[in-house]
Formats: sequence, C-alpha cells, structure tokens
Amino acid sequence: MRRCAAVALGALAALTVPLTPFASAAAGAAAPSAGIAWEPCAENPAVDCGSITLPINRDDPGGPTFKLALARIKATDSAARQGSLVFNPGGPGGEGVATLIKGWNFFSNEINRRFDIIGFDPRGVGRSSPVLCSRDVIAREPHPIPRNQADFDALVAYNKERRADCRARTGPMFDHVDTGNTVHDLDALRAALGEEKLTYYGVSYGTLIGQAYAERYPGRVRALAMDGNMDHSLNTRRFLDTESWAGQDSFDAFVKWCGGSADCALNGKNVRAVWSDLLKRADRGKLHTVTKPTRPYSRAELTGTALVSFSSSDQRPLATFLAALDRDGESDPPAAFPTPPATGDTVPFANETFCQDWRLPVRDHRELARHVRRSEAISPDMGPSLVGFSSVANCLGHPDPVKDPQRRLRVKGTPPLLVSSTRHDPATPYVWATSVARQLGHAARLVTLEDGGHGAYGRGKCVTTIIDDYLISGKAPAHGTRCAKDTSNKASILRHVR
Repeated sequence: MRRCAAVALGALAALTVPLTPFASAAAGAAAPSAGIAWEPCAENPAVDCGSITLPINRDDPGGPTFKLALARIKATDSAARQGSLVFNPGGPGGEGVATLIKGWNFFSNEINRRFDIIGFDPRGVGRSSPVLCSRDVIAREPHPIPRNQADFDALVAYNKERRADCRARTGPMFDHVDTGNTVHDLDALRAALGEEKLTYYGVSYGTLIGQAYAERYPGRVRALAMDGNMDHSLNTRRFLDTESWAGQDSFDAFVKWCGGSADCALNGKNVRAVWSDLLKRADRGKLHTVTKPTRPYSRAELTGTALVSFSSSDQRPLATFLAALDRDGESDPPAAFPTPPATGDTVPFANETFCQDWRLPVRDHRELARHVRRSEAISPDMGPSLVGFSSVANCLGHPDPVKDPQRRLRVKGTPPLLVSSTRHDPATPYVWATSVARQLGHAARLVTLEDGGHGAYGRGKCVTTIIDDYLISGKAPAHGTRCAKDTSNKASILRHVR
C-alpha cells in the first residue's frame, strides 16, 4: 500500500522554531568525501550508486557483513547545497535505490536544488542482502482469514515452512532485519555521508525508522519529517480495528466526494448500493476484467482495488471503473504501479521485517473470528482490512521473543519533529499520526491535510511548502496546523518525475 494550492489555517502563522545550522548543513557546503565510493549507476548514469559495509549482527562486529546499497542524486545547485537528505519510501520492502534509479524522485525542485537526495535499501531489502524465499512456497500462501481451526493450523504450519525456507536461502541476514538494526545502519550512513546530524524524510513504514532514530539518537537529529505514520504502540486488537476503520473512512470520503462532484462517474447514484451490488456479483462470479475475461473478479480483488485507489488523491479512475463494472459487469481496474515479470526460483519477502518488529498474537481461530466480526462492524462497506489481517497472518506462529516489539515512544532531546498525514489515509490511519504526535509530546508538530491518499507530501502547495521549509531551514509549523484539500492539482505525489 505504497506511494493537493491549499491554504493553511491561522495556526500556520504561529510559533516556528528554526533548527540549529551545522557546518555540513550550511548553504554552499562542499560534498563530503567520507568513505562512499560513488559511481554512476549502470541502469541510470544520472544517478550515483554506492554502498557501505556493515556488520549483519551489531553484537558481533567481527562477524559476517553486508553492503548497504545506496543511490544519490546530487543537489542541482552546488552553491545552495546544504547537505544530504536521506529518505525511505516505506514498505517494509521499499527500495530507495530503485526508486531513484527509476526516476521516481518525488521531492520538489527546491529540495533537489539544496540537497543531495540519498536513497538506501534497508537491510534485507533490494540490493542490501535481501530476504529470499522459494517462489513455489510463496505462491502457496493461504488466505489471510482462515475459515476454521483447521485452516488456522494450516496457516501457522505454512508460516513455519516459509520461515525455514527463507532462512536457508537468505543466510544470517534473515534473523537481523528488524527496524532496530536498520536504525543503527541509518546512523552509520549519516556518518559515512559526513553529516554531523541527520536530515530525513520517511513515508509509511519509513516513519517507523524515523521515530526509532529520534528515540535512539536524539542528539544526532537535524530534521525528521515523518509522513503517513505507523504507530508502533498498538496491540493486535487496536491494529486490526484501526486498519479496518481506515478502509471504511476512505470509502466514506469517496462516497461523499461522489455525491458532490460531477467528476465522479457515479454522481447521482446511490454509491453504497452500487458497491453492495458489485460485492454480491463478485461473490457469484459475475464480475470480470476485460484483459482476463474467463476468470471471475473476486470480492478481495474489488476491495483491494478500492484500497489502492484510495491511496491517491484522484478518485476519478476508481469511480469510472466501478461505473463500468456496474453497467457491463466487466472492466479493467485503474492502473497501479507496474509489477516486474516473475523470473527465477526465488522471490524477495520483506514481510519478515514486519514480523521482527511486531508481536501481534492470535491464539486460535476463535480469537481471530472475534477480530473479524468486530472489523465487519467497524467497516460494513469495505469489510475487514486485508492489509491488517495479512500483516497479522504472515506472522502467526512467529517465535518469541520478537526482536523489536512495539511499545510507546520515549523521545527526549530532539529538535521539533514533523508528523504529517492526510485526514483519510487508507493504509496508515490518521489516528496513528495523532497517537504518534501524543507520544512524541512537546517535540511533535502535527500537520494534517484535509484530503485522502497515503502520505501528504506533494499533494498541494500548502503541505509541501510546510515540509520543504522544515527540511530546508527547520521552520517548524505550529502543532495542529491544517491544510485544506488542493482542488487545483489532482496529480499524485510522483508528479514531479513523470
């Protein structure tokens, strides 16, 4: 569930706190020469590639090592250069290196002018000793919501088989891919870049890295912008409840937009009734896509398409798709990010990071069924969150202790920390952002975009300017600042690079 001019409310003009400038962050600062051998990337010479060598197990610095893969786009104005901005695109499993190589540099022109943009593949991901599993094993993954105790037991047994397979294919890295280890890697990257303090932007799962960095290295923070926040304090019930609430909240926002916008292909219709009918037709096998006309389009695919579409600010493609399904019973869903063709006997499996970061126990099918019933009551239109239940299902039976289990944040001694979110985020619920802000206390500066979509940056002049100003000069907005929805720009966060 990866990755619009609005006006700020009056609070935007209130207190702002500039960050202390450091030598490495001064305008015109020379690029550091510390230990990274940058070379043009083979796939895209406009981007530099490099790596740093780090221990797999930080408690055994003399043991096996791996190369943390890096990519860099140099600041476009050397005279205005302030230093390096490290970013993480989410996941778990988001590849910062591939993001830059493929041209998905979603930062504004002003950020690109002032900073070297640094992407990295966290340990266990992409080019940084990825967790690899048998393609055949992954293809046999059971449904994340088992129907009975026998299915539940089979799911737990499958997870055990998958972990053994992935561990054997991955090697020692498999047991050390938690975010706690990634945070230590991030600090090593900061030092290798020659930066006294870290400037960082993380979205989605990348916010977990930023939060943990602030907790562990508060004195080494220059600016941390965390967008579309994870809340690493949730237990199983709260995690599943809020994920299901987020899907329903996004659907409610979609219905409201359709009712008031001629741009919605369902405008003038009872959208909830249309949706309910489509779900029933999917259950009867009466929906199809144009490109695969012989295979029924399932309920899970329909709700999954909606969730992916809710990650964008532009809901017109989803409305057009649903209207076509309602009319003809067949259509092709809106285009999502392209999936590379399957090759080889192994596939990456970044979900192991989640299982080492979260302890979300479910004892048996009876307990899981209670979670499902509660989610159905919370989310009558979208149903139980497949994002939430898949996350829990992947980790059922994971051995204790979990390496980096959830707990409330304890952060002291940082400069202001920017926490941003859309009001209707389908993947990382808005209530997670407000909870994170409460946990951060006085350091938090919560910025809310009154719009849908996953992640606020790039979705309008108001919120983008706030985040840019914070990263550039440390000008932190007042806590509770809100930006209105940008009705003049319906492009996605990737509009800068398409």
